[in-house]
Amino acid sequence: MPELPEVETVRRGLEPHLIGKRIAKIEVMHPRAQRTGSVISLAAATGARISAVRRIGKFLWFELDCDFALVGHLGMSGQLIFASPRQEISTHTRARIKFRTGRYELRFIDQRTFGWLAIDSLVETKRGLLPNSCAHIAPDPFSPDFDSVAAIADIRARKSEIKRVLLNQEIVSGIGNIYADEALWRARIHPERLAMRLSEREVSDLLRAAKVVMSRALAKGGTSFDDLYVNVNGESGYFEISLRAYGCEGEPCSRCGTAIRRISFANRSSHFCPNCQRKSGKTSRPKG
Repeated sequence: MPELPEVETVRRGLEPHLIGKRIAKIEVMHPRAQRTGSVISLAAATGARISAVRRIGKFLWFELDCDFALVGHLGMSGQLIFASPRQEISTHTRARIKFRTGRYELRFIDQRTFGWLAIDSLVETKRGLLPNSCAHIAPDPFSPDFDSVAAIADIRARKSEIKRVLLNQEIVSGIGNIYADEALWRARIHPERLAMRLSEREVSDLLRAAKVVMSRALAKGGTSFDDLYVNVNGESGYFEISLRAYGCEGEPCSRCGTAIRRISFANRSSHFCPNCQRKSGKTSRPKG
């Protein structure tokens, strides 16, 4: 699933081309293109002008010159790609956003159909007006609204395993399975350690590690394992070659040489170094 670096890469690619554009038509080509339970048709955005392209955690939203927003979530395999209207349409194209001016349209492509678009009302929050579907999402480590002191306290108050807490978008947003594993590896914390048993320094180090890892991933356009994640030009991200834990089962830890292990955790896999990230918290720290 695209996480913060991938979604932010898409946002940055969209923004310079969409600001000021008026939507001429949104053509829905698959019933699951629109979020389940959404009662307002995507056609409501016809004629609206895009004033900003924003991101909240893993959500994208288009700020419009009206009292609602166009919100999108890439799900497992969603892509937003610029294409010529004359370009062949992929069998996985779920919606086409056409504009009144310009040579290109925006296509929402989603092979696994877990992503969606929706017209969403705006609600007042402490962070200003936000789409209703995103209002509960916590700030991410890059957000000017991110309060590290409050986040550390919230994390340390949780009785769940730290990996599960990191994935909770209402505590810290933007972190998914890939970057949780990478941040935990970098901070030398076992994914199954209880959050409430971590020290303030350990949680601070973990949040800092998450930000560093995601910053580096963002600089390389995100992580691509296949063609299911690409940016708006159809290009893959290249952070995969820099991963130290996620997907590295059986490979030597780049820090100590111990084989990376994979365990089943919360209906997904977790990858860690059993030497550097001990469940007891007593970690061997080799030089370098």
